Amino acid sequence: MRKLHDYLGQMRSRLVLIVFLASALSAFAQSQYTFSGTVTESGTGVPLAGASVFIENTSYGSVTDFDGNYSFSATLEPGSYTLAISSLGFSTQRIAVTAGGSSSITTDANLAEDLLSLDEVVVTGTGAGANKRTLGNAISSVKAEELVDNGATQIDQAIAGKVTGALVQQNSGDPAGGISIRLRGPSTIAGSSDPLYIVDGIIISNSSNELVDLGGNAQNRLADINPNDIEKIEIIKGAAAAAIYGSRASNGVVQIFTKQGRSGEPKFTFMTNTRINELRKKIDYNQVPLAWAVPSNRSDLTTVEVDRYDLQDEMFESGFGIENYFSMTGGTEKTSYYLSASHLDNDGIIKNTNFKRYGFKANLTQKAFDWLDITGGFNYIRSVSDDMPNGGINSAYGAITGFVFSDNSIDPSPDESGVYPVTSPAVPRTNPAEAVARFDFAQKTNRFITSVALDANFTEKLSAKYTLGLDYYNQSATAYIPINNTSPNPDGYARRSDLNSFQYNSDLNFTYKTDITSSISSTSTLGGSWQYEERENIGINATGLPPVVETATGGSILEQGENRSQISYWGAFFQQSFGFNDKIYVNGAVRMDGASTFGEDERNQLYFKASASYVMSDEDFWKNTFGDTFNLFKLRASWGQAGNLTALSAYARFSNYNPSALTGSVSLIPSTQLGNESLKPERQDETELGFDAGLLNNRIGIEFSYYKQKVTDLLLQRVLAPSSGFSSRFENVGNLENTGVEVLLRGAPIKTKDFNWDLTATFSKNKNEVTNVAGGGRIALPGSFSTNYVIEGQPLGVFYHGFYARNEDGSIALDDAGYPYRGQTEEGERSKVIGDPNPDWFGSLINEFTYKDFGLRVQLDAVQGYDVFNWNRRLLDNVVFGGGYNVGQELLGNRPKGYGSAQASIFEEFVEDGSFVKLREVALSYTFKPKWEHIDNVRFSLVGRNLISWDDYSGWDPEVSAAGQSNGVRGFDFATVPIPRTYQLGVNVSF
Repeated sequence: MRKLHDYLGQMRSRLVLIVFLASALSAFAQSQYTFSGTVTESGTGVPLAGASVFIENTSYGSVTDFDGNYSFSATLEPGSYTLAISSLGFSTQRIAVTAGGSSSITTDANLAEDLLSLDEVVVTGTGAGANKRTLGNAISSVKAEELVDNGATQIDQAIAGKVTGALVQQNSGDPAGGISIRLRGPSTIAGSSDPLYIVDGIIISNSSNELVDLGGNAQNRLADINPNDIEKIEIIKGAAAAAIYGSRASNGVVQIFTKQGRSGEPKFTFMTNTRINELRKKIDYNQVPLAWAVPSNRSDLTTVEVDRYDLQDEMFESGFGIENYFSMTGGTEKTSYYLSASHLDNDGIIKNTNFKRYGFKANLTQKAFDWLDITGGFNYIRSVSDDMPNGGINSAYGAITGFVFSDNSIDPSPDESGVYPVTSPAVPRTNPAEAVARFDFAQKTNRFITSVALDANFTEKLSAKYTLGLDYYNQSATAYIPINNTSPNPDGYARRSDLNSFQYNSDLNFTYKTDITSSISSTSTLGGSWQYEERENIGINATGLPPVVETATGGSILEQGENRSQISYWGAFFQQSFGFNDKIYVNGAVRMDGASTFGEDERNQLYFKASASYVMSDEDFWKNTFGDTFNLFKLRASWGQAGNLTALSAYARFSNYNPSALTGSVSLIPSTQLGNESLKPERQDETELGFDAGLLNNRIGIEFSYYKQKVTDLLLQRVLAPSSGFSSRFENVGNLENTGVEVLLRGAPIKTKDFNWDLTATFSKNKNEVTNVAGGGRIALPGSFSTNYVIEGQPLGVFYHGFYARNEDGSIALDDAGYPYRGQTEEGERSKVIGDPNPDWFGSLINEFTYKDFGLRVQLDAVQGYDVFNWNRRLLDNVVFGGGYNVGQELLGNRPKGYGSAQASIFEEFVEDGSFVKLREVALSYTFKPKWEHIDNVRFSLVGRNLISWDDYSGWDPEVSAAGQSNGVRGFDFATVPIPRTYQLGVNVSF
C-alpha cells in the first residue's frame, strides 16, 4: 500500500504542475462566438437527436436535442475552424466555418447513413478516441436503442445476437440467472474466459459468486447495471486490440458508456413496463396409469394401477414483473448533468423466485477552464433476489433436482397437518412441491460505482486524461431449509455467507497529435495505470436446527470459514500511430504489465501490438474503377499479444496450510496442492485479417474478419507422484488455439421518407483445439461429474465417457436379454469422445421496419452444431425413479423393462443435438407527439422475447448450462431452470 500512496502522490504532483504551466500559457485576445444549427438525416430529413457537434482540436461542442437542434458558445481567436458533426450509424461530416466579425454562426448538416460506422470515434484504452477507419482490428458497437425495448433486464442479455464473434449464453432462466459471453472462443482452461468490463473508464467486477449453493444458477454482477442508463457499448475482440489493456484483457474488452448530460433546457424521460414470464414448453413425462410391482426385477412384469401427477405444475408458474425508470438531463455551456432513478421487480418461472433492482445514477460534466473538463459519475444499486436451489452438482436438495429423481405416481401435496410426502423413495431427494413452498434462499447486494475523470487539452496538439474509478459491493446470502423436510437434511439446514469486494483503477494517459508533413500525421500516446482489488468472504453452515430457528448459529455448525485476498496490477504503455494521406494508417504499441499473483521473477511481462489499415476506396484508381459499386473498401491487419491472470487466485502460487487442532493444540496441515513460485501468466498471440466494404452508395455494408489465436503457457494442475506428499501443482504446461471467421452484413433495402427497412445479419465460426496437455493426458473438469474433459487434440470441454457397443453395420448391439451394453475401443478403452458442446457456428438475422410512426423489430438467433448432455433424461428414463416418458413406454411394452437403466452407464445415449434457432426478439412500437406542447413524444411498445425455439432437444431448453460461468463445462443440462418466454408492454414519455 505504501508504494500505492507514493505512486498516486507523484501522479498528483505532476498533474498539478502540468495544469499550472498550461494556465500560464493560455491564450491571448479571444472572442465569444455562438454556434447553432440543426442536424437531420440525409434523404428523409428526420431530425437526429444525440448527434455530436464539436469544433475540431478544441474542447468546444455539444450534442443535439430531441429536435436535432444544437447550440453552444466558444471562446476562440478569429480564424478558420472545422465543425465536425457525427452520430453513431452515420458518416461524419466536416464543415469549414469562419470565426470573424459576427458572433453568431449558424450551420445545418445532413448526415448520410454509414452502415459500418467507419467514421465513428471509438475508445481503445489510450484515453483518446480513435476514428474507426484508422484501426487495423474489428470493433463492434451496440447503440442505446438496441439495448432497450427487447424484454431483457440485463446488459449481457440485451447484446445477444448483435455482435459478431460474441457467443452469449444464458446459463439459467432464473430472474437474474448468470450469462456467459465468449469472444472468439475460450482462451484459458483453469481461469475465466469472460471479457474485461469497463464502465466509463472504470474496470468493474462481473464476478459470479455462489455464496449459497444454487446449482449453477449464480448471478453475475453485470445484473446490477441498468440497460436504460447505457449510451452505447463497444466490444474490442482479439489480442491485437486488447494488448493496450494488457494482462486483464486477453478475453477481449466490453466498454460500456453511460448517458451523459446535454446542454440546454432540462429534458425528462419516464418509462414503465409490465411483463409476463412463462415456461416456454413442458417436457414429456410418464402418464401411464400403471407402475411396476417390483421395479428392480427385470423379469417380474407385474403392474399395479396408479395415478400420475405432472410435477412440473408443482414447480413452474407464470411470473409477473414491472419496471419503472426516470431520467433527467440538461445543463449549460459550462455544466451538464444526467440523473436517473430506476426500479425493477421481476418474478421467475420457478415459484417464489424473484429479482429486484433499485438504482440511482448521476453523471456530471463541468468545464472548469477552456482547456479542462471534469466528469464525475456515481451509481448506487441495490439488488435483492429470492432464489431456489435447483442444480444438484454440489448438493442434493433443490426443486428441479427433486423433480428428476421423483416417482410421479406419488401425490406431492402435503397432508392435513402440512407434512409433505417423500416423492423419491429410491434416494433421498426433495419433494419439489415442498422445495418451492418451504425453502428460503435469498441474496442482497449493495453496490457503489463511482469515478472522476479529468480531460485536459493543453494545446491543440497535447492532451491528457486522468481517470480514478471505484467499484465496491457487499453481497450477502442466506439459505434456510426448515426441519422435518424431505431433503437429505431432514433436521434442517442454514447458511449465511457475506462477501465484500472492492477494486479501483487509476489511469493517466498523455496524447500528442501533430502533422509531420502535409500528408503524414502522427499520434503518440503514453500512459500508466495502477489497479487494486480486495475481497473478504465469511461463511457458516449448520444443521440440526431447533424449531422455527433460521440462523446458522442456532444449529450444529458443520463448517465455518473466512477468506481474504488482495491483488495489485500495474502497467505502462506507449503507442505510436501514423496516418498517410488519410488513407493508410499504421499503429504499434508496447505495454509492460505486472501482477502480484505471480512470483517476483515472472510478474512483469511485455506485450506488443502492431496493426495497419488501408482505405483503398479513397484512391482515385478505385473511384474510377469500382466507385459506382464499391464506394467504400478498407483492408486491415493486426497482430498482438495479451496475457491472462484469472487462472491464479491471490496466493495460489504458494503452498497453503490449513489450521487444525491436534490433541487439543493448534496445528497446521498442508493442503494437497504444492506451490510453484515460478509460474508466469498465460500468453496469447493473435493475428487478424479483414476488410470493410460499402456497396451501392452504402446501402449494403460488409465486415469480414479472419483470426488465428494461439495461447501458450496455459496453467494446469499437473498430477504429482504420491511420494511428493502432494497430489498436484500448477504448471505452465498447456497450449490451445482458436481459429475463426466473422461476417457482418448490414443493408438498407428500402429507404424512403415514410418507410424504412434495415437488415443486419451476423455469422461467426470458431474452431477451438487444445494443442498440448502435459504428458498428452486427459483432465476431467470439475462440475460435470467427470463428463467434460480437457483432451489434447480436441476442443475444450468435450464429452468423454461410455458409448454403445455396435454391430458391424453401425446399429446398437444388444446382449442375449435384448439390452444395450457399453462398448470398448480397439485400445481397450471403455470411454471415448462422444460429443462437443462448442458450436460449429452461430449467427443472427435482424430485420427492422419503420412506417411513419410505427416500428417493428424481429431478431432470430441461431447456434448450430452444438451438443448438449441431457443429465435430466438419464435420471428420468431410469425405472428406479419412474417419472420419465420412456419409463411409461416400458410399462406399455414398447421397450423392455429396465431398458433405461441399462442405458444409464452409456452416456452416448444422453448426448443430444442442441442446435437451435430462436425467435429472440419481436418488438412492435408506436410513437406519436401529443398536442400538449410540453410533451416531446410518447412511445408504446409490445415486446416478446424467446417466443419460439426451433430445436430437436428433448429437454426444456438447449441453451442453459448447469455449471454456470464455468469456462470448460458447457452444454451440461442438469436440473437447470429453462429460459422463459417473456411478453412485455411498455410506455415511454419524453418531455
